[in-house]
Amino acid sequence: MNVKAKTLILEVSSEQQSITTTDDSMDSPQEHLSEFMEKLSSILTELKDDKRLVMISNPQIQKAIESLEVDFRRAKSLVKSSRISPVHDEHIEQVIQTLARSLGLVLFASHDVVEINKKAEIEALRRDMMKMSSVNNKPNLIMSSDDSEFSSYDRGIMEEDDRTTIYVDGIMEEDDRITLDVDEIVEEDDKITLDVDDVVVQIKYGDDKLLKCALNGLKSLVLDGMITKEGVHHEDMIPILFNRLSSSKTDHRLIILRILQVLATQHDENKEKMAEMGNLSILVKSLGRDLEEQKEAVGLLVSLSDVAAVRRRVGRIHGCIVMLVAIFNGDDQMSSHDAANLLNSLSGNTQYALHMAEAGYFKPLIHYLNQGSDMSKILMATAISRMELTDQNKANLGQDGAVEPLVKMFTSGNLEAKQSSLNALHNLSASKANVQRLIKSGIVATLLQLLFSVTSVLMTLREPASAILAKIAAQSEVGIVLVKQDVAQQMISLLHLTSPVIQCHLLEALNAIAACSNASKVRRKMKENGAVRLLLPFLTESRNTKIRNGALNLIYVLSNDMQDGELMEQLEEMHQNTLINIVSSSSTTDDEKAAAVGILSNFPVSDKNVTDMFMRANLLPILVSILTSITSTTPHLLLDNVAAVLIRFTLPSDKKLQQFSVENGVINILVKLLTCGSIVAKCRAATSLAQLSQNSLALRKSRKSRWFSCAPPHPTHTFCQVHDGHCSIKSTFCLVKAGAMPPLVQILQGNERAADEAALNCLATFQQDEIWENGSNYLVKMSCVQPIIKILEEGISLKAQEKSLWILEKIFRVEAYRVEYGEYAQVVLIDLAQNGDSLLKPTVAKLLAQLELLQPQSSYF
Repeated sequence: MNVKAKTLILEVSSEQQSITTTDDSMDSPQEHLSEFMEKLSSILTELKDDKRLVMISNPQIQKAIESLEVDFRRAKSLVKSSRISPVHDEHIEQVIQTLARSLGLVLFASHDVVEINKKAEIEALRRDMMKMSSVNNKPNLIMSSDDSEFSSYDRGIMEEDDRTTIYVDGIMEEDDRITLDVDEIVEEDDKITLDVDDVVVQIKYGDDKLLKCALNGLKSLVLDGMITKEGVHHEDMIPILFNRLSSSKTDHRLIILRILQVLATQHDENKEKMAEMGNLSILVKSLGRDLEEQKEAVGLLVSLSDVAAVRRRVGRIHGCIVMLVAIFNGDDQMSSHDAANLLNSLSGNTQYALHMAEAGYFKPLIHYLNQGSDMSKILMATAISRMELTDQNKANLGQDGAVEPLVKMFTSGNLEAKQSSLNALHNLSASKANVQRLIKSGIVATLLQLLFSVTSVLMTLREPASAILAKIAAQSEVGIVLVKQDVAQQMISLLHLTSPVIQCHLLEALNAIAACSNASKVRRKMKENGAVRLLLPFLTESRNTKIRNGALNLIYVLSNDMQDGELMEQLEEMHQNTLINIVSSSSTTDDEKAAAVGILSNFPVSDKNVTDMFMRANLLPILVSILTSITSTTPHLLLDNVAAVLIRFTLPSDKKLQQFSVENGVINILVKLLTCGSIVAKCRAATSLAQLSQNSLALRKSRKSRWFSCAPPHPTHTFCQVHDGHCSIKSTFCLVKAGAMPPLVQILQGNERAADEAALNCLATFQQDEIWENGSNYLVKMSCVQPIIKILEEGISLKAQEKSLWILEKIFRVEAYRVEYGEYAQVVLIDLAQNGDSLLKPTVAKLLAQLELLQPQSSYF
């Protein structure tokens, strides 16, 4: 039937060729080669001189002749070299076989084109050469013509038992070989054979197409058990396969890996050969390739892992363990299982176990922590302490059981075990879940005992102990453990008796303890026992900013609970100046400035002496400078605390101080805070603006003034629709001119209610008795009525509700506004009259009477 040659499937022939021995067979292969070369020389000359072949210009014929010529030159070189040194008979036989193939290709290429002179002579020579190459009766590969990449080239020439090999399916130029793509009529039982030597040669030197054919053939031979271990060794098959594995395409590498897998299962000697370092390095590279190749490679490595040399060597190959861990964590279950088996087989080496841990595979490490020798446990604990673990890895280590054996090492081990385990626990304590495990283990009491110990041998353990306690304290849910232990005062007493590293950890723990919402008693005891004075010397610490920052934060937390005058007793003017220097210094961090300004904001606002001291220290311009240069990264706490201090500089009782503040740009800064600050900063900024606005009416210049009637108004003093006069920011602190109303209304319309009261206080300054009607008109114009009613309805703050009712009462004095907003307001007002706070009811009743919903004589008054 007609078939297109496509794939090469090689199988071992079940029959050996029958070769008739002649007298010539007794001659040596070298003599045969010389005889063949003489005959071939004349044939080659005639082919090159044949004018018919030249005229046809068929590329297939030309390439076949060129290939024959190349093989002839190689054979000629071999003959010359054999005169100098003996050449192995098998090598000569291979050369003869190659020449026979080339002759066959020439005959095949010219078969349908032109009749070559002396064709019978050429075919006879080819047969003699093929018989010569078969004298050793080696196993041959047989290719079915249906499955082969080539088919019989001349049905009339070949005899029934003749076998040859022809490469087809296109012209292949590499390695001086050609292949032809043809359609031939063949019989199903026709076979073309190729011996094992040919397969190995093609695997070693063949191009991609020939390599794939040869690999498939070798695979069939290996699977059928037709190649002995001696044959594998004799042909150097394993080194050749690994060499091609390092340079071939993906589909070729897959076949090679599968062949190696079969060879590995057949003989232990094959495994030993594969266990060479160079082979393992090539194999490991396949672990990083596509999933299918990865699966084959890890499966082969598992097969080889029972060889001790493999277990010793493979873990040393760069990237091997990392790739195995990645495969273990991958989606392919079979590859993951194989990777786990291989990792476990390698884990007998402690160094490999450490490499696995560094890659995120912790099972062997934890096994050593639980069941290893004392030195192995110390080695593993030390490794954990030095690893740069992700948060997830720390949690995984704890979940897999690392915390418990480390705690046991600390409580019952020698000094070295205690040191390594504590350092490891410190690294793991950054995980919240691990902190819970530490508390459950009962280690806290032991750590505290160690922290306050005076035994010189244990002094070196105080650093990691204090670090772990700081981590435990930092967890708000579990920090209560230290609060109940009442150790804060003891920690403070240690501050001046320990190293800077321990001081940092102690301050971190103290800050965490003091910040607990249920630690008010602890904070009170700390203040009563002079904690602030013990901390003050650290404010001048210049070498270690962490210590200074920790002390600043702790003083700030403690000062938040101090009553009027209490902070003045603790901090003298020199300490206040130290705090101001910290605020003004360019070398201090924003966090330090935030804490320092926070302490300053906790001094009583009404204390004139403190204000005078702040003025002498030029604090206000420093604060304005900070707010002028704020960015998106500026801590909210810094803005909050600066806004708190500005309340002192805007008190309505001191108009000169207000004027000084306004001249330094305070109003613009406060308006800026209304838009970019936190809700706390907005609340404090609105408070300062309300204080300034209280004096705007008194500072206004009436348009009826004689002076203004005689002289034109100053260009910066424009007429104000609220204050009914000429206003400006600097002269009258006018919020209308400052553009403060839009952000104030935005606060009232927002979802956060903490700044409502302060914002309403600003609006209320527009409704002072002399200007209430202008102020009401302006508030309606700015769409303030509905947000005010919304605040009444939500009822978050009683004071905010009181201020809202006060403002609405002024607005509803105007009939037009009662008509416009009365219906919307009455629902909320009636609900407040029935369910609201009793303090609100008189004002609510007054508003309902304005809306004619309640008689003036009602009992609500």
